[in-house]
Amino acid sequence: MTILGSGKLTVERAKQVIFDLEEVQISKEALKKVEESYHTLIKALASKKPIYGVSTSFGKLCDHLIPPQQQRQLQENLLKSDAVGVGEPLPDEASRATLLFRLNSLLKGYSGVRKEVVHYLTELLNHKVYPVIPSKGSVGSSGDLAPLAHLALILIGEGEGKLDSEVLPGEEILRRLGLEPLQLEPKEGLALINGTQASLAVGFIAFIRAQNLLEDAKLLSAMALEAYGGRLEPFDEKLHRVRPHPGQIAVAARIREILEGSRLIERNESVQDPYCLRCVPQVLGASQDALEFVKEKIEIEMNSATDNPLIFPETGQVLTGGNFHGQPLALAFELLAQATAEIGSLAERQIALLLATPGLPEFLAEEPGLNCGLMVTQYTAAALVSENKVLAHPAVVDSIPTSGGKEDHNSLCSISAYKALKIVENVEYILAIELLTTAQALDFLDAGRMASATREVYDRLRTEIPHLEEDRILKEEIEQARRIITEELIS
Repeated sequence: MTILGSGKLTVERAKQVIFDLEEVQISKEALKKVEESYHTLIKALASKKPIYGVSTSFGKLCDHLIPPQQQRQLQENLLKSDAVGVGEPLPDEASRATLLFRLNSLLKGYSGVRKEVVHYLTELLNHKVYPVIPSKGSVGSSGDLAPLAHLALILIGEGEGKLDSEVLPGEEILRRLGLEPLQLEPKEGLALINGTQASLAVGFIAFIRAQNLLEDAKLLSAMALEAYGGRLEPFDEKLHRVRPHPGQIAVAARIREILEGSRLIERNESVQDPYCLRCVPQVLGASQDALEFVKEKIEIEMNSATDNPLIFPETGQVLTGGNFHGQPLALAFELLAQATAEIGSLAERQIALLLATPGLPEFLAEEPGLNCGLMVTQYTAAALVSENKVLAHPAVVDSIPTSGGKEDHNSLCSISAYKALKIVENVEYILAIELLTTAQALDFLDAGRMASATREVYDRLRTEIPHLEEDRILKEEIEQARRIITEELIS
């Protein structure tokens, strides 16, 4: 059980809720803050001073005053008008992450919602409801309005969600949970959709999978060194102490650890190995440092109040600002995309090297010429690397004004997050192909001379996928290898 609202939500805790489906409980302290915020808002409304999105309309319509008797209807209208997302729904884990992050943001106690809103979101999370959230439609400022509106519709008995693997109307989901459609109070619709949580959720999923890929890439690089007979000298601790980037030092140390006991390295007589082996600490280390930066930004955002306006009970103020703007996430997720693309780029070069390594058969085929071996798997890896180059082009440097120019700078962080996730998927396939390639190369050597860590990976693959004796269809084997990659090669 994860207690929300009693401290910082960490990446590790979020993983347990999102992937392990751990239930959550709301702390009494957080509920008290939520109630204080709501009562502060009601007092501010009584002063008759216009409050954006509560007694006024939205965006360029912000100067349209809304009379008290229509302020509840305004919130429901907002959810309906903003539910204009298109495209495939977000993956289930991203939908669940969006729900968790939106709930945790409201628990900061600055959003002016009632505890009933918190209760409904908690019930959806604990009953494993996955809101159907279209993946496209957010420009990453004013919050992820369209995606979050699709989530919030369920609270009022509209929209759709998945419960027990069945897609149901929002009203039916509430009925099965023993809840009535929620009648929104002033600001509650706006509080539910004014934030970055959908972009954050997609970027979070991409980040977690990228972390896994980085660890796999270290193992596969070590296996490639064994298959090539590469040198251990470039991983010497003294080299990295004089250029002390933390990731570089850590990767070099990890490669030394993985290759401990190997009797396959140092076979190649060349004075220096190609960059794709010699510079593994520098390349993967830079990606590791980048992921640490992304993790920091994710944890800040997970624990932030991101809607507008925000209510401060300690002073009674209702402050209008721009905490919904996704620029911090956009830049972080662009870096995530580029750092992950580089993991794939390095892996593809290692694949190509092993397919042309002196002393091994051409393209690792048993009978080159009659058989093409793994020649064309490198084409697939190259295609994915090339696609990643396109996807790594930053969306964040673009901006399209919205709301008649009132909202004149948008971060497009939702696109940054979605691109990062697509790059992660591509790199999973690249590493799957490298796993097949390194194992095939090692088949022509003495596996008994491998390091114990790499031998464990080799043996695991060979229990599922046999040596390539002659050309056969490899499509499903690439999928099998990808499943191994995504499950983590070594726990």
